[in-house]
Amino acid sequence: MSRTIVHLVRHGEVHNPDGVLYGRLDGYRLSERGAAMADAVAQAFAGADVTHVISSPLQRAQETAAPIAATLALDVETDERLIEAANLLEGRRLAGAGGRELLTPSVLRHLWNPLRPSWGEPFTEQRDRMFAAIADARRLADGHEAVLVSHQSPIWAVRRSLQGRPLWHDPRSRECSLASVTSLTFEDARLVGHDYAEPAAALLPGASSVPGA
Repeated sequence: MSRTIVHLVRHGEVHNPDGVLYGRLDGYRLSERGAAMADAVAQAFAGADVTHVISSPLQRAQETAAPIAATLALDVETDERLIEAANLLEGRRLAGAGGRELLTPSVLRHLWNPLRPSWGEPFTEQRDRMFAAIADARRLADGHEAVLVSHQSPIWAVRRSLQGRPLWHDPRSRECSLASVTSLTFEDARLVGHDYAEPAAALLPGASSVPGA
């Protein structure tokens, strides 16, 4: 029997002083704190039996994956299926200023159905593409470990599914902190367990995040 672990890593804190919901927009890099978070995750994987480090194509994920791969003497591979959820509101400033932009008609018209959600990529699509990427990573790393660097919403869709809970949820309830690691353990193709860890926990106080991160 082959035992394989697939780790889902959320990227570190992003430099985003304007509180923009950046979603899939280009040009959002890690902050200094975010880079330190990525280094902390890399140290947590030092010596692990990881054979593949695979990342979302977005800059913040690639920058989080880089020190992990360097620590393990591996290259960063890219999988489009690990990308952030699509969001019709990206580019808007939704953090700070009392969240007033959330109350504008141009935003409110997208918020009519939180179960889908109506403002972006359906939770079911996030779940399905993530599970497909996980399945491929498990096969690639058969008998070893793989690290997949992704984003909060897609990772949480996986977690909700594994817990047998509805995919719709209050985003404030997500257990998926910056630079967190959700580890899925397989025996052959059968999932036998999942765990959650925060190797950069010491850097979380004071860190900032916005939806679409």
